[in-house]
Amino acid sequence: MRALIAAATGLVLAFALILTITAMGSPMGKTSPKPLLTTVPAHP
Repeated sequence: MRALIAAATGLVLAFALILTITAMGSPMGKTSPKPLLTTVPAHP
């Protein structure tokens, strides 16, 4: 019985954590204006 209560408590806590993270939403970020380098620069 204790294992069942522990499993149910863990499930509720995990669900609450997922809801909290979802409610916070995605971070407001910007993309970099500089393009990413896709090739290695030539060595002198």
